[in-house]
Amino acid sequence: MLTHYTLKSKVWLYPGVAGWHFITLPKKQSTEIRANFGKLKKGWGSIPVQVTLGKTSWRTSIFPEKKSGAYLLPLKSEIRSKENISEGDTITYSIEIKL
Repeated sequence: MLTHYTLKSKVWLYPGVAGWHFITLPKKQSTEIRANFGKLKKGWGSIPVQVTLGKTSWRTSIFPEKKSGAYLLPLKSEIRSKENISEGDTITYSIEIKL
């Protein structure tokens, strides 16, 4: 069972006051993660992961998006600043499932 994924996604801004930035995991990998780890989900359907983006690694969670079925990865301001990432950028990153 694959627990490590290297992916490429576009950064987008949630429309609202909070201004959270996210990346949407590709549908294929989201489906695979749900099939393999969905039964072990935490609150709000989250799955703990370790993310590596450029030279930065951190632990967080991915969250299911109900409409598309894909997982969302939030990108904190601190991470975006360290890696010089803006809305609309397409980034390569890796996630490792950490249950």
